[in-house]
Amino acid sequence: MDRVETVVIGAGVIGLSIARALALRGREVLVLEGESAIGQGTSSRNSEVIHAGLYYAPGSLRARFCVEGRRALYRYCTERGIPHRRCGKLVVATAREEEPALQALFERAEANGVEDIEMVGAAQLAQLEPDLNATSALHSGTTGIVDGHAMLSLQGDAENAGALVQCRAPVLGGTLTGTGARLRIGGEAPTEIETALLVNAAGLGAWDVSNSLNRLDSSTIPPRHLAKGCYFSLSGRAPFRHLIYPVPPAGGLGTHLTFDLGGQARFGPDVEWVDRIDYRVESARAEAFERSIRRYWPGLPENALAPAYAGIRPRTWGPDDGPGDFVIQGPAETGHPAYVALYGIDSPGLTSSLAVGAHVAGLMR
Repeated sequence: MDRVETVVIGAGVIGLSIARALALRGREVLVLEGESAIGQGTSSRNSEVIHAGLYYAPGSLRARFCVEGRRALYRYCTERGIPHRRCGKLVVATAREEEPALQALFERAEANGVEDIEMVGAAQLAQLEPDLNATSALHSGTTGIVDGHAMLSLQGDAENAGALVQCRAPVLGGTLTGTGARLRIGGEAPTEIETALLVNAAGLGAWDVSNSLNRLDSSTIPPRHLAKGCYFSLSGRAPFRHLIYPVPPAGGLGTHLTFDLGGQARFGPDVEWVDRIDYRVESARAEAFERSIRRYWPGLPENALAPAYAGIRPRTWGPDDGPGDFVIQGPAETGHPAYVALYGIDSPGLTSSLAVGAHVAGLMR
């Protein structure tokens, strides 16, 4: 039976960041990915936004890793020549009664150590974005967008440091042992391997992986909730230079406007709590999108939205629980010296990825 020092399950942006951090520290690393290519799950179904860290509870892992990760990601993109743009974002109040929530968001961002934020009044907004309907806004100058192909760079870094990324290699189950873990690998060439250290970064599949491991205390596995978010694309170009977000509702960030590096605008995601993974986008949802968008962009053309794609956010908290946090369990939390498990790494996972990678590598001493 083959033996590898470290196995990382999952080749999304989080798994690749962890593999990179471990390999750069001199560890032997094998990344196992069940899909045919890297980043086919949550990592490829988001807004490609570099978040500033406005929304998350001070002291939470999401707040900490978003701020640390955003700084690291901008440095990384600059050093590697990865396409990105620090375009800034406006979180807008469209009525006076929303302004206290906007002020609370500003104070939370300050508590999280977010730089380059300011409150903007209606007169200044009219100059910044003439087509915007808003009474005031929070301007975040460090928010940006990035090409999702940054994952290829993370994979290249990991492989250049000696890691191996193996796709079409689903983990079917295994056993935690006194010296590490023994895994059954499916795919075209089913096999078994042993590893001294096992990191579960399987995203939506993290719960399935943990449930398939013998000798893992099931009480360490948190509940799983699925929040589906649909996106619609805009035919034509939007008249905005900044990303536009409404005051965030419960469970999400509102139907916001983002664009890719080519200038294509898209709206979403909305929030629908579901019990299964289904990436279909129903065109009938466009009507609700239009109503939400016209609150801040009254000039949205008729019938200008088309279904784009959907993502599923894995969460450890449900619709009645209030905002939760990332769950990163080291050996002390999993109860096993060879096992690290990550659950509920949704937004801002892309922004946080380099910081999460460094953190997990620090757990593996």
